[in-house]
Parts: sequence; C-alpha cells; structure tokens
Amino acid sequence: MLDYVNIGLKQHIGVGATPIVSVGDNVKKGQLIAVCDGLGANIHSSVYGVVYEADGGFVKIVADEHQPDEFVKIKDTTTHLEAIKEAGVVGAGGAGFPTHVKFDVDLDGGVFILNAAECEPILGHNLRVLSEQPDLIVRGIKYAMDIVNAKVGYIAIKPKHLKEMIAIARACKNEPNIEIKYLPDVYPIGDERAIVREVLGITLAPGQLPSFVNAIVSNVETIKRVVEAIELRKPVITKDFTVAGRINSDVRIYLDEPIGMPVKKYIDDCGGYIKPHGEILLGGPFTGISGDEQSVITKTLVGIFVAMPYPNNDNKFGVLACECGAGEDRLNEIVAGMGGEVVAYAKCKRMTKVNERYRCEEPGNCPGQAEKILALKNAGAQAVVVGTCED
Repeated sequence: MLDYVNIGLKQHIGVGATPIVSVGDNVKKGQLIAVCDGLGANIHSSVYGVVYEADGGFVKIVADEHQPDEFVKIKDTTTHLEAIKEAGVVGAGGAGFPTHVKFDVDLDGGVFILNAAECEPILGHNLRVLSEQPDLIVRGIKYAMDIVNAKVGYIAIKPKHLKEMIAIARACKNEPNIEIKYLPDVYPIGDERAIVREVLGITLAPGQLPSFVNAIVSNVETIKRVVEAIELRKPVITKDFTVAGRINSDVRIYLDEPIGMPVKKYIDDCGGYIKPHGEILLGGPFTGISGDEQSVITKTLVGIFVAMPYPNNDNKFGVLACECGAGEDRLNEIVAGMGGEVVAYAKCKRMTKVNERYRCEEPGNCPGQAEKILALKNAGAQAVVVGTCED
C-alpha cells in the first residue's frame, strides 16, 4: 500500500522547478505541481493524495489509499514538441536533458538514432521494452524523425541482444527509412559520441553534440515517454528501472513505477537484503551514486543495486578518474569506505579539458594507463582505484 511519494523538483539538467501547489492541497495523479523558468522540465504528481511539504527541493505527497488508474492529461497543444514539453519528458538514462529542448532542431534531412545499447552491465529494462513493446518504440522513432526533420532512423543495438533485436526488426520491417545498426559489446558504447562514431563513422570532438553532424540520439525509455505524451497525453509520472545485487531474488525489472517512491519499497519487494550487504547504489554499476533506503525514484534513475560490503583496506591509494564512469568524488568515497587514504590523483590520458570540464577524447576506446599508474606509484600509492579504464 502506498504511504507517500517524495517528488524532486530538479530531476533534470538545468534549474530546478518551482512548486505551484501548497501544503494541504489535494492533488491528482498527473496533475502539474511544479514548473520551470529556464532550462528544465515540468513536474507532475505521480499519485492521488495531499501535499504534506512543498519546499526543500521536494514536493512530498501523502498518497490516498485508493489510487485509480486514471490520470490528469496534459493540456491541449498544437504540436508534438509542445506535448513533449508539457509532459516534462527528459532523457531517461543520463543527466536528464529536457527532450523538448533537444528535439527543437531542424536536422534538414539528417539522422535520428535510437540508443538501444543498454550500456551498463546488469541493466535490462530498456531491453524489456524493446522486446515487449517494439511497435510503440517504432512509432516513437517516427514521431522523433518528424519533429527533428530526420530522413533516416537507426536503431543502435548490440547483436548479443538477439531476442530484442529480432522483435524491433520485425516491428520496423515495413519502414524503409528505419534500419538496425550494430554496436560492439564494449563500455561505454551507449555514450552519444561513441554511438555516432559506430553508427555514422564520424568522430565528434570532445564537447561536440551529435547535432553538429545533423544527428540526434535518444534512448529507448525516453522515446517511450515521447509516445505516451503524444498519444495518451500522459505526463512523465512513472519510471522503468532494474533492481539487483545482494537481494533475495534474481535481477528484477520494474516498468512504470510511480516517481517519488522510496527505493526501500523495491528492495523489500525483492525479498529484502542478503546479509551482509553494503551501500545502496543508485544508477548503473559504473556511474551510480551512493544512496540510502529513503532515496526515491526519479525520472533518470536506471537502477537500484545493493552492493557487497566494502573490504577493509587501509592502503595508500591513487585515484585514476575518467569521464565514462566514476569520477574523483565517487572514487574518494570508495577509498573512504574501505578505510584507505588517497595520496595522489591522475586522469585518464584521453581526458581533455573543454569548457572547464574534462571530457573523453574517444569514449569506448580505452588506452593503456601504465604511465599514469607508475606516476601514482611514485607519488606513494600502494594501490589504485579507477573509473572504468580497461588497463
């Protein structure tokens, strides 16, 4: 039974949304509860209930015991792009870039690419949607192609996902402008620049967006939410994600769960913890962040992973960070969890600084790091923690 949801006001890149509801207000599922002035996205209630708090970066709603399936539809719009904006659609697998901003381009006959890489290990919810709702995803690709004026649509997928590849191929067999493109089974092949390189044979410079070469890339769930906004007038009030790790069940996939629910609900639903266990990781195994039982489902959450306890290791550590996985803050957190001490830092040799941010020159093509490792050793490191480098 539902108790409450805690809906974040910044579930996207950019600025946080401002609540338009007050404590004590009765709200309905799908009702607009916060709007964004600037780069961001609308926020809607995922339940029927009463607003308990509306500040501190969240709108907390005590949920009614009875939760009808019906939801408040987004207001009438004249274009598909406006519907996407009203629904609050954001990139469902990364930083949460507002989709209405991303799609507000004219590719002049360019390319739309569906990112079906399911990039990080263990995750499986996008593959489930491809397998069970391939027709919906093909309709979404066609909507996206029309909005951004793309002549061609590609579905970028790893051949090892054979069942899903067959399902989506059958769904688009009568679509002459949509075709399958194969991705290698490496990490992080789901990165936009890696996908453009593998699908189009074009290497984007660090900091360049796919639109620089008349391309747009969106992942499976984002396109699912686009279809819901256009066809059902449904706002983004639910999320797909994967739960795994030290839980008393196999890997479990959840589709269309209410945004704002505490992650503990899903750990309990999986039979609870296997003991001993370590932290709760929110996101993918490579890029997730540490959370707790009261962390909540957001528009960008892709996974809930219950980790093993940290091993005890009081060595002096070097940190080798890259863009494609755990950054310095996360690696510091891991060292602290083991009881170690960080004595030196280095960055992957493919990292280059662009607009005050370090970016990978060629994601998915990891270099050897012997020189960096030796430098960390010379600085006093007895062991090294790394982001995702293959060396």
